[in-house]
Amino acid sequence: MRRASAREPGRERPDAAVDALSRGAPEPFDPAEGSWLERLVFDHRAALVVAAALVTLALGTAAATRHVVSADLDRITPASHPFVQASRARADRLRGLGNNLVVVVENVRGDVWDPAYLEALRDVSDTLFLMPGVDRPWVKSLWTPSVRWTEVTEEGFRGGPVMPDPADGSPEAIAALRRNVRRAGLAGTLVALDERSSAVQVPLLDRDPVTGAGLDYRALSAELEALRLRLEGPRGDGPVRVRIVGFAKRVGAILDGTVAVGAWFGVAAAIAAAILWLSSRCVRSTALVLACSGVALVWQLGIVSLLGVPLDPFSVLVPFLIFAMGVSHGTQKMNGVLQDVGRGADRRLAARRTFRRLFLAGLTALLTDAVGFSVLALVDVPAIRQLALTATVGVGVLIVTNLVLLPVLLSYTGVSGAAALRSLRGEAGGAGPGGAWRLVDRFTEPRWAAGILTVAAALVAVGLAAGRDVPIGSTQPGAPELRADARYNQDDAYLAAHYGASSDVFAVMVETPPEGCTSWETLVEADRLGWALRQVPGVQATASLADAVRQITAGSFEGSPKWLTLSRDPRILGGAAEAAGTRNPDLFDPECTVMPVLAYLSDHRADTLDRVVAAADGFARDHAAPGRAFLLAAGNAGVEAATNLAVRAAQPRMTACVFAAVVALCLLVFRSWRAVVVTVVPLATTAVLCQAVMAWLGIGMTIATLPVIALGVGIPDFALYLLSVQLAHQRAGAPLGEAHRRALRFTGRPVVLVAVTLAAGVVTWAFSPLRLQADMGILLTFMFLGNMVAAVALVPALSRLLLREVPAR
Repeated sequence: MRRASAREPGRERPDAAVDALSRGAPEPFDPAEGSWLERLVFDHRAALVVAAALVTLALGTAAATRHVVSADLDRITPASHPFVQASRARADRLRGLGNNLVVVVENVRGDVWDPAYLEALRDVSDTLFLMPGVDRPWVKSLWTPSVRWTEVTEEGFRGGPVMPDPADGSPEAIAALRRNVRRAGLAGTLVALDERSSAVQVPLLDRDPVTGAGLDYRALSAELEALRLRLEGPRGDGPVRVRIVGFAKRVGAILDGTVAVGAWFGVAAAIAAAILWLSSRCVRSTALVLACSGVALVWQLGIVSLLGVPLDPFSVLVPFLIFAMGVSHGTQKMNGVLQDVGRGADRRLAARRTFRRLFLAGLTALLTDAVGFSVLALVDVPAIRQLALTATVGVGVLIVTNLVLLPVLLSYTGVSGAAALRSLRGEAGGAGPGGAWRLVDRFTEPRWAAGILTVAAALVAVGLAAGRDVPIGSTQPGAPELRADARYNQDDAYLAAHYGASSDVFAVMVETPPEGCTSWETLVEADRLGWALRQVPGVQATASLADAVRQITAGSFEGSPKWLTLSRDPRILGGAAEAAGTRNPDLFDPECTVMPVLAYLSDHRADTLDRVVAAADGFARDHAAPGRAFLLAAGNAGVEAATNLAVRAAQPRMTACVFAAVVALCLLVFRSWRAVVVTVVPLATTAVLCQAVMAWLGIGMTIATLPVIALGVGIPDFALYLLSVQLAHQRAGAPLGEAHRRALRFTGRPVVLVAVTLAAGVVTWAFSPLRLQADMGILLTFMFLGNMVAAVALVPALSRLLLREVPAR
């Protein structure tokens, strides 16, 4: 006869425990004992639901009619950095560094001397010329009369338009065009070095001269894509291939990616719904939690719309995060109602009990989340501060929709009886899979605790070593906001390979009094600056007014090499500068007060930019004089350098502030430095490992990845939840092992569920067409899941070391 196996205390058969729990009398409940807020909420349930419906309708209308999607790149630059301030203050005087498009038309079946290709190029040039927002007098292509050739003869200068007249495609006309292109020196500028493509340079106006409205980048991008589709054909098998780069097209690509990522919200919501239903098996409560989280999104979007805050590539991600947070907090309320209903309480009583037990805990958790968001305001970047504002608004509405409105609605709808009994069965049977949680139970034992801490210390050491290799700034060529295989970056790579021109331009602005930029002293100093920058590794070439003046001066004297100089004669110098300004007005502003010295870089990596900044800054300090200043920095590489410097300065400050805020909160809650250490070490471990992951994946520390540490540390409260329950049991007299076992039984499953739900809300960002969003999604997914694993593993091990004995209260 089989002997009944002995059972440990607390390990009784789950069905028997469920029976005992369900048969037991419900715990006493006195409505008068509740707080004034509880009485206000549940005594006026109907009014609260009606008010919520009216607010949802009003804010939903505002969100649908007033929200704007923006991809203003100025919003992702450090507005107060001296480089950015100097560049913006002189933007209207730096035409060459303004808003320009370059449209390259490639002949896939031959070269640019093909008559059929030239007709296609004329079609492109004329279409671009007539597009809204184009600064038409300055459009340049082989077909525009402003593109001219010039040569020096015995009689002086001789020249004319590059495109001969008549341009009838005859062999004679093609031969003349070849000759004129060589005379004009257009190889590498308007004609590719391999002569298989040519470019159309299209300067843009910031505002419509008729309406005064700002340039609609998304509409312009759509027109450019329609032109590309018409020429290449739906399958891309047309006779030409069109490549488009420039600020406006880059913004258009970012806008398209910003809108496209919204389609993944449905996927994230479906994943959260599946996780929630698998956890509860109650359709009505699952639908209610999702609905309340959706209401939170409507309120959030409506409020930020009324505040006039546009959605940008950063803030458009916040709804994903707020929805996931709403689901995770709603899950706690739903589980509470399920368990109370399973014990025999009616739905209204169960909802009110749940509100009484969990409102303060949920409020504390959301305020902790708000701390993580608020720290982002320390970053001097408008888009990041807007993200902090949008997220803080989202946290505020979650307090109402998921902590207050959800229990009220559950008091009307109730939950499934079968789901309620299943919830009790899970409580009686343990926190989760028996083997896994029994293993975690042993982490409080000395041998297991020592092993866990040793492994954690080794991982931290590896993470610190690998984290030193995390680069500052972008690690890829082209537009850092887009993926490496994005069409824009492919087009940019084509231009760099076939035109020998880098898209990474660093500009030093030479500022003088009016008419001072053409003085001999200023031109000599600009020429010296160009020479100094050419000595820096990573600088391919430089250009300035001094180079053009030297060339024109030599041309004025029969091309003699001895005149390739900057003449001290003011008449010769002034005439050459005037001629240079007529041919290329981008060399200096009309008042002759600002003259850029341009450095074309091989890439925009942080080490390259650091070297260029050091050389330019040193030259500016040594060569500045009364009436002449060298100001850093304009151009896309100048802004990138400013951003890198801001990120480098903000990272340690922001990390220190977020951890200081978490430490202060933990001290307020626990009143014990030992408990603070147990709570913070798992967060710090995950933060260190996150930087190692960045190094291994080649993700740089950028404006996009800078907020990850603050969000990853501030949002999840896993260690805080586990330790709070564990300490409560220890103070009640339970030994460490039993206290931790009870904490796992009560919070282990919710902690895993919250971590998975949060990760599900952000993992879909990894599929965004924008790299800045994909990087944030990958790293936040690691932070949320990593914080959960670290809390489950390290809290018991650290408790064995620091909290073995806790005084009773």
